[in-house]
Amino acid sequence: MEPASVGPASVEPSSVGASSMEPASVEASSVESCSVDLSTVESSNVEPSHMKRASADRIIGMEPASVDNLRVLYQSSDFILVDKHWDIRIDSKMWYEKQTVQRQLGLRFPHLADPGTYYGFRFCHQLDYSTSGVLCVALSKAAAGRAYSCFKDRRATKAYLALVRGWLESETMTLDFPIGKNTTEGRTHMMCVQSTEGCENPKPCETQLLVLEYGFYDDDPVTKVLLQPLTGRTHQLRVHCQAVGHPIVGDYTYSLGADSTPYRMMLHAHLLHLPLEPRPLQATAPDPFTTQTDPHWCPQRRLRSVDGAVETLLQRRAEEERKKREKEKQLEEDKRMRGRRKGREVNEEQRRTCQQWLSEWAED
Repeated sequence: MEPASVGPASVEPSSVGASSMEPASVEASSVESCSVDLSTVESSNVEPSHMKRASADRIIGMEPASVDNLRVLYQSSDFILVDKHWDIRIDSKMWYEKQTVQRQLGLRFPHLADPGTYYGFRFCHQLDYSTSGVLCVALSKAAAGRAYSCFKDRRATKAYLALVRGWLESETMTLDFPIGKNTTEGRTHMMCVQSTEGCENPKPCETQLLVLEYGFYDDDPVTKVLLQPLTGRTHQLRVHCQAVGHPIVGDYTYSLGADSTPYRMMLHAHLLHLPLEPRPLQATAPDPFTTQTDPHWCPQRRLRSVDGAVETLLQRRAEEERKKREKEKQLEEDKRMRGRRKGREVNEEQRRTCQQWLSEWAED
């Protein structure tokens, strides 16, 4: 199936509302059971930095962050990959920020901290405060440079899981709204699509969206999606989902404070793959959007599994990398052949010049 392209020329931002379609019936084996008693989890509206439910600690995955619960996904002499919590910042220069990934790493791996850096550890990329999932940390300047080049050259493969409001009609979408800084008073901490009044310095952005499941969150229709950012703009996934009328569940900032009931923003960095040499670096952070981790999520129709979608994505990227290498190899071969031809042409010209000189010398 060809992805539907959604960009400035094809749809007005926020004009695509929640669909009224009903998820088609499926066999019971393809749907997770919503068997958890929701009455055991009380809800309350609180400030965004403390959006937790009164009984959230009873549910695995809904517990608040602490400096002691760092989850390590992978460790080598060059890198540490961690599963960042949804309720913690990566780093901070503010004295009152006691809980950061920086501090978690310092407590767990004090011997690996580099005193020559401000934070002690080199974070190779960023995740928003409210976003959970795979975070790459380099343990040396050289390793950081190798990882950074993957992000800079757009060779890194990133895939996020999200719950978005409403039921999407298209199973696949390409979101390519340019994104810039919002200069509107009171919203300068936000980004916006190009058509927004006061949008400053918009830059091209592209996100691939794939529908995984349809269901409900607290009885409201939502869709579970896999998001692949092909560019790396600030708040890109949040802004793109908002632009097509399917904002991420629990996004307090881009709902202007209206979506404050969920205990977290439902955006999770599930996969990170860096094509390093001699061995690629890859990790996945467990899917937090299941009925076991959040009983408020009740899936109804599954189109494809998370593992299957990720495997397909990695196979496609591997094929793209293979074709890219073949093209680069062919270009290099063409360049070498042109050099040889040029060399032969120079040698032939030199031979003719020499023969002409010898003929003139013989005549003399």
